[in-house]
Amino acid sequence: MYYVAPNIPFPLVCDIGPSFEKNRATKTYKIRREGDDDNFKQLYRFSRENVGFLARTFLPNYEETRGEAFQNMQKMKCFLRYVGDPGFQVGVGEDLGLHQTTVCKTVWQTCRAIVEKSHGWIKKYEFPYCIGALDCTHVLIKRPHHFADEFVNRKGLTSFNVQATCNGREMFTSVECRWPGSVHDARIWRNSAIREILSDNNSDAVMLADEAYPIAPWLMTPFKNPSSAEQRSYNIMHTRERVIIERVFGQAKQRFPILQSKIRISTERVPQMVVACFVLHNVAKIMNDEDFTLPEELLQPNYVQFNGGVDDGNSICHRGQRRRDAIAMHIKNQL
Repeated sequence: MYYVAPNIPFPLVCDIGPSFEKNRATKTYKIRREGDDDNFKQLYRFSRENVGFLARTFLPNYEETRGEAFQNMQKMKCFLRYVGDPGFQVGVGEDLGLHQTTVCKTVWQTCRAIVEKSHGWIKKYEFPYCIGALDCTHVLIKRPHHFADEFVNRKGLTSFNVQATCNGREMFTSVECRWPGSVHDARIWRNSAIREILSDNNSDAVMLADEAYPIAPWLMTPFKNPSSAEQRSYNIMHTRERVIIERVFGQAKQRFPILQSKIRISTERVPQMVVACFVLHNVAKIMNDEDFTLPEELLQPNYVQFNGGVDDGNSICHRGQRRRDAIAMHIKNQL
């Protein structure tokens, strides 16, 4: 291009750089790969049909159509590949033909979309008839920059201590994922929303918990050092029923291995990642998407003599003990 200056007999050529078209960067796209039917579920933790259902259910209807835009099905597959990898964004990008930054952005957007609809998939108990089980599990995380010591659990590992309840259909009914690994299970329970719901209900509904929790009329724990036939029968029945929460934790961790290795994202984002995985566990149950193989120890209850339990002499504890005695006698009479 050039400009003609006045009173100059010839054009004055002014170089203002190459044209925009010549300098425009050319977009390049990696080859995006699809899983074969033979290994699709192994890669994405759901059948192909159910991954499509997840994309339609949790992700917005709007999809970008310009160029090689990332579609909802691909976004969901990216998230599922990440939680099943477990958790290496660079590796997921190589597998799917994506840049690491695209994987990071897509995983977090999809995670938030799932959590935003979690109320429709993790439903609290419908009293008065539901009986469930309660427990905590540790989810490992990378060492936080702030308050790192609070996240060190009794095994010396950094983690979140996640409390959850489940029902007889092996589905989560509540999740508390905001406590660092050093916090005891009983403290999480005392401050949980599900405890408030149980303590305020006027029904006979109860939940089952292990010896780490204080007994209450709405929370049944094992007998400490059972000394009678009815107490021993109660402990056996209690263990057989309570093991369901261990099974549910195991199923979720088998489907999403990120939960059993280490979640390598910023600490403040870990709770949403955990909740998203628990939501998708419930979806898998509703869709009858087959579970992954569980470790043998989670398939059968382990009957032991419990030495825990809390008896601090207060009225709630005594009421819980009286109710446990009545339940134990009922169980013995049924045998």
